Amino acid sequence: MKVIFLQDVKGQGKKGEVKDLSEGYVRNFLLPKGLAKIASEGNLKTLEVQNASEQKRKQKEKEDAQALAARLEQLTVVVKAKAGEGGRLFGAVTSKQIAEALEGSGVKIDKRKIELEEPIRSLGMTNVPVKLHPEVKATMRVQTTEG
Repeated sequence: MKVIFLQDVKGQGKKGEVKDLSEGYVRNFLLPKGLAKIASEGNLKTLEVQNASEQKRKQKEKEDAQALAARLEQLTVVVKAKAGEGGRLFGAVTSKQIAEALEGSGVKIDKRKIELEEPIRSLGMTNVPVKLHPEVKATMRVQTTEG
């Protein structure tokens, strides 16, 4: 019996997958628990429409991330910090401070998306990678000034 999985079922299939399983397993386990539905023509068409809309949504998300990446490439974020002799900072500039400075310039990015290997500990310009989407990365400039 062909079914469409509504949720991931360990060892059987993932959500949205169409599979041929034994009738007893389907009728006694999957259907009563709401884990799958029978793969009728109408249900298959609905699944196709859902998959198409999901693809569109993912494409739009990627395009938005690319537009934001282009904007970040042009942007220079200025972060003020206290510094001692030789341009060494007291403390460090973290991804949280960079995210807050970005928010001040009108761009909202989660601090976890800023891939700062280690905090910035000196004055000057630093290139910081930002992962906006699994397929889209940008590099923004962070200017650390004394203030």
